[in-house]
Amino acid sequence: MNKDLMISGFSDEISSDFDTQLEVVSKLGMRYISLRGIDGRNIGEFSVDEIKESVLPRLQKAQIGVSSIGAPIGKVFVNDEEGFAEQKLMLDRLCQITNLLNCKYIRIFSFYIPKGENADRYKDQVISKLKEYADIAGKHNIILLHENEKDIYGDIARRCHDILKSVASPYFKAIFDFANFVQCGEDTAECYELLKDEIVYIHIKDAVSTDSQNVVCGTGEGKIPEILAQAIASGYKGFLTLEPHLVLFDSLKDLELEDATEIIKDNKGLDGAGGYKLQYESLLQILETIESEEI
Repeated sequence: MNKDLMISGFSDEISSDFDTQLEVVSKLGMRYISLRGIDGRNIGEFSVDEIKESVLPRLQKAQIGVSSIGAPIGKVFVNDEEGFAEQKLMLDRLCQITNLLNCKYIRIFSFYIPKGENADRYKDQVISKLKEYADIAGKHNIILLHENEKDIYGDIARRCHDILKSVASPYFKAIFDFANFVQCGEDTAECYELLKDEIVYIHIKDAVSTDSQNVVCGTGEGKIPEILAQAIASGYKGFLTLEPHLVLFDSLKDLELEDATEIIKDNKGLDGAGGYKLQYESLLQILETIESEEI
């Protein structure tokens, strides 16, 4: 496999038990995880000392690195000032945790928009708040990764591009999430073309637009093989992070405004480890095909 690419994944989709996560990831031969759910708790709930005492030693023992922190930062309503103030404190703590874990990325979002309202009306408010987030990250030399996500301001490529150009910070860059764009009715190839200069991290998640269901990577409408081939050809060096969403898992309830069972209607009889393995092997197959076509 291309030595410039590193495969990671949201290991809490395997199990809420952290030791099980590390065991499954190690058996697959993976060397990185994206840290989000640990023993049934979200990373945002941990203190620096708790990570130092109960999480870091387990990572070190398993020889697993952390590619990014899957934070819930930015998943509050845009007009929730109290929630925003709390999240700034959380972000400062998470920046310290990120440095402790020898990681440089924190995944964030760009705020929920009140249902039925025009998101564009909130542009200035969103950008102002994201700049405050970027300032906090900059003090710790951490890069915030904005994930395009349904129900938030930066759900479609145009608005993602808007905030990236407006925040204009070396500490604020883009994640490319194929499935989320599909679920917002976007053409992923057009999204990639618009955002490619700001993309430093890629989520491997696929979906179909008919019922917005998540599917195995490469089998949906995300155009994952074509876009990955393009990214690799243009020199992408970074993480490809599995986020299968093929089975219901504990952390999903924190991620979705709607009922999670509507997003994953058919779990194909898999458990968390099975879904993770299936996604990993499917990604390896895609990468092998890309490499063989390059020769």
